Amino acid sequence: MTTQRLIEQIHLKKSFLCIGLDTDLDKIPQHLLEDENPIFRFNKAIIDATHHLCVAYKPNIAFYEAYGLLGWQALEKTMTYLNKNYPDIFTIADAKRGDIGNTSTRYAKAFFEGLDFDSITVAPYMGKDSVEPFLAFKDRHTILLALTSNEGAYDFQTKLVDDKALYKIVLETSKNYLNSNNLMYVVGATKASYLLDVRRIVPDSFLLVPGVGAQGGNLSEVCKYGMNKNVGLLINSSRGIIYASKKEDYAQAAAEKAQDLQNQMAKELERLK
Repeated sequence: MTTQRLIEQIHLKKSFLCIGLDTDLDKIPQHLLEDENPIFRFNKAIIDATHHLCVAYKPNIAFYEAYGLLGWQALEKTMTYLNKNYPDIFTIADAKRGDIGNTSTRYAKAFFEGLDFDSITVAPYMGKDSVEPFLAFKDRHTILLALTSNEGAYDFQTKLVDDKALYKIVLETSKNYLNSNNLMYVVGATKASYLLDVRRIVPDSFLLVPGVGAQGGNLSEVCKYGMNKNVGLLINSSRGIIYASKKEDYAQAAAEKAQDLQNQMAKELERLK
């Protein structure tokens, strides 16, 4: 999917919501466990109930790899279902891959060609030759980890190197990568005050912002500091939406939570005009 098409969907739906499909068999309604593939059944119901309220879905790949073949089959079925029935939805493989040369190319092929994702999250620690193989794929996006929402982010990301925070060096350096126009960046909602500095370095890039909801991030603050003329934000919520209920009404409950966020986003988009 092109960036322009994503922007069009944001304005059409009045939403920049990304829903994380972090499907855990210990947390989904127990009656689903009787199904042949409960992970896919859960995902399908969530997607059908919320697709009109969001512009992106983000399966966290660890939640599928953890269940072996069953999980991988569920991921394949989820992606096939999404791409067939809701082709205007932007899809993110939250895989946090990062290796060099042919290995990165194989990861890219697995997720871009094998599973037909629009984008993938990538760790930048190994540098240019671990990122550029992903950027080589046309109309696919690489979402680089820049400033994450977890407590351990302060271990490295904000540390000074030659009087400059490491996350700023990551942002600045990545702009020189081949096909860097296909880059997006992860910036956690719990780091909203840092967004001004992020925007000084990458004013036009899309930011994937996790941490709104269960992790305590504030949507208005993120929009205040992070929104650009093309919106430039994908706000992710996972647990706060998909686990809104453990009963048979789980899909409807998820839709209600997503609707709440979409309503807030519509108001933020009005302010952008």
